Amino acid sequence: MSGTMTIKLKVWRQAGPKAPGKFEEYTATDVSPESSFLEMLDVVNDKLALEGKDPIAFDHDCREGICGMCGMMINGVAHGPSKLTTTCQLHMRSFKDGDSITLEPWRAKAFPVIRDLIVDRSAIDRIIQAGGFISVATGSPQDANALPIAKPDADEAMDAAACIGCGACVAACPNASVSLFTAAKISHLGLLPQGQPERYRRALSMVAQMDLEGFGGCTLFGECMAACPKGISIDFIKRMNGDYIWGAISERPEKITLGSG
Repeated sequence: MSGTMTIKLKVWRQAGPKAPGKFEEYTATDVSPESSFLEMLDVVNDKLALEGKDPIAFDHDCREGICGMCGMMINGVAHGPSKLTTTCQLHMRSFKDGDSITLEPWRAKAFPVIRDLIVDRSAIDRIIQAGGFISVATGSPQDANALPIAKPDADEAMDAAACIGCGACVAACPNASVSLFTAAKISHLGLLPQGQPERYRRALSMVAQMDLEGFGGCTLFGECMAACPKGISIDFIKRMNGDYIWGAISERPEKITLGSG
């Protein structure tokens, strides 16, 4: 078939969380450059199923770059070589005929492997849950202009809310830090009037849960921002740290130790 590619795959296979894992090699033939990366894997899996072999397990759902499920390391890069792109949005035209591609799951203590390329990312769900609730009035919705919000604040909140929780920031960080994700979730509420009543308590609770989950500390390598498919800025980490410090002072002054002299 003209205009198609042959791709060599080196895929991490692991039957379960406690099972030993290893790389296995496959060949994907007649790959259309216009197919998505996950469509290519679908074809490989169809072939494996016909051969009576176990298909490659990988996460996916919406396939529209919205849900954040499709994360995997592609040649050592979270979500692959294209910037601001999730794995499901990556097209095979980003590769060349005869290329070798290595696929691995996210590598982080807080993201244990479930099977093959699927990891347990429930730790980031628990960080969100630690944020609790926001104090908003119930009943009929307010008019759109009843709660004035400055456009720069609204724009910045929307930038933070763009985070899809895929975990690429953790996978890309040398420390396996989840600070960018946590900062985005703290900031998109902390920038709006609705999020003010619990703003500092939310920062304290979510950062505490982040530490409990076993993620590494942030040393501002910036790899998280480079790998983020939504381009979340590390400036939000600065904002999170500020909210955390102010929360520690205002909410839990007994935790603050003042130096002598």
